[in-house]
Amino acid sequence: NRGIFKQNDPIDANGNLYPSMESMWTSATAVRQVYWLWQIWELWIPLSELGVASSLLVPTNLRVQGWRLRLRELYRDTMADTSISPVVPSNGLEDRGFDTLVSRDSPAEPTSVSEPSVDASLKQLGECWEAWCRKASVSVADPLQAIAQHLQTEHPSLTAIASQLNHLLLEQAAHQPLRLQIAGITATGSSHSHNEDSCYPTKADLIKDPEQSQDPLIPHLSIICDGIGGHEGGEIASQLALQSIKLQVRALLAELNEDPELMTPELVTENLSAIIRVANNMISSRNDQQERESRRRMATTLTLALQLPQMVNTPEGKTNGHEIYIASVGDSRAYWLTPDYCQQLTVDDDVATREVRLGRSLYRQALQRSDAQALTQALGTKEAELLRPTVQRFIVEEDGLLLLCSDGLSNNNLIEKFGRDLPQKVNSHRISVESAAESLIELGFKHNGQDDISVVLTYCAVSPQYPTVLNLGDISSSKELQVVNLEQQTALTPSLPAEITTTNDKKPETTRSYRDWIRALFGLLGVVGILVGAGAILLATQWVLAPEGFQKMRDRFFPSPDPNLPESSPTDQELPDN
Repeated sequence: NRGIFKQNDPIDANGNLYPSMESMWTSATAVRQVYWLWQIWELWIPLSELGVASSLLVPTNLRVQGWRLRLRELYRDTMADTSISPVVPSNGLEDRGFDTLVSRDSPAEPTSVSEPSVDASLKQLGECWEAWCRKASVSVADPLQAIAQHLQTEHPSLTAIASQLNHLLLEQAAHQPLRLQIAGITATGSSHSHNEDSCYPTKADLIKDPEQSQDPLIPHLSIICDGIGGHEGGEIASQLALQSIKLQVRALLAELNEDPELMTPELVTENLSAIIRVANNMISSRNDQQERESRRRMATTLTLALQLPQMVNTPEGKTNGHEIYIASVGDSRAYWLTPDYCQQLTVDDDVATREVRLGRSLYRQALQRSDAQALTQALGTKEAELLRPTVQRFIVEEDGLLLLCSDGLSNNNLIEKFGRDLPQKVNSHRISVESAAESLIELGFKHNGQDDISVVLTYCAVSPQYPTVLNLGDISSSKELQVVNLEQQTALTPSLPAEITTTNDKKPETTRSYRDWIRALFGLLGVVGILVGAGAILLATQWVLAPEGFQKMRDRFFPSPDPNLPESSPTDQELPDN
């Protein structure tokens, strides 16, 4: 059973295995340690139903690429875990985040089930976790230890474990303030008479005037809709979807603001799926009203990212939990870009993917089909009950770029080939987020032909901001002002509970201003000291080399009193003349 090569083996570009989670455990941050365990927990039930949950119990089988957990191979279970009741269908892997653990170059392919088999039970999982908890960061060691021990009880509560682990993950992520900068651009392909793409936000949505109110969705929501080519009214469908989703997300955030309880990932997923189905029905109803059939029906792809601004209680106060939910239908994509890797976060809904998921073909073989890239679902083509949006949660725990784009940019693996340079340039402030988005549009037109291209780029930063000396030259930069205004408007938005730069970030700003004044004062004193020292050295040199000239200069500035004049007393100086 070991003869089938896996397309998604956790190997780097040089063919080397990614490091094991165990080898990276002690050097990882607390939030990353919890994030890895959360991903294991998300996989436990679906893999148990497939009889391969023991794959999560072999330390050397768990590989990591940054935040992402990967499986090297699958191990067959010898004993079913009777403590788990079936709660998802047999194809639940794709619905419960299995795709987050595999390469985004292609969907998960059929793979061998390796021997020898091992037992798989929640008790075994708890024992594995307990061993890791002993080496965990101090801030999470005790709560993780409690969860591991709960797993080893006779009847562990899966709901309680998921809730505790989720809250711990959000709490650890919230310790660093989340800062967001966003830019969106859509451009018409030269071979098209009009643009069938729609995206949000665009330049028109980003208010530069601080006196004007910013859209409360900015910078939390980003959307890409690609009207499907070959269907009449693609541009209408993409606009209908975009406007419908914006309206519904506003209502969702208003509800979030009123409810003090944290929304669980399952509840958020249900809400976003419902939002997408409502948008689908709007387009479908328009098609029915206009009696559009088959390929005449309006349709669009959809990929959205929602940074959910729900507040998490931490010792520092209430702060943003760093959650981003990514939902997709069709082949518009989402990527996470850092200087170290380019990770695709979505899987295309096309024929090639369908054939792999049904176990009928390997991905590379499926790509040889003439209809390999034909979409299997899009908004507007079918009833909402038949639509299966993919919704996943992503936790921001490192600096990076979240890219949403239409296939005009992502085709031919263009992002994987050329996208790695952008994060470093944006991180170092060599280019702005808007300039980075513009460069991606140019890249798409240069390499991928003449299709419409849409890009929404969000810079997510969690690294501490260290004090810097104020550079007055930067104040005149309009692009820098735009970024500041965006953050200020977000922080002042009354309808959202989350400030993108949280209260943790305000203290360093005050400290930086105070330190700037201190530095300026010490700098001035330093200049004065240098001038005085230089003058003293000059006088000493003249006294040694030309004593007569030095004596004349001293007599000129400090003349000796005339010995013939009588000395006056302080009392005499105070008396008036008679």
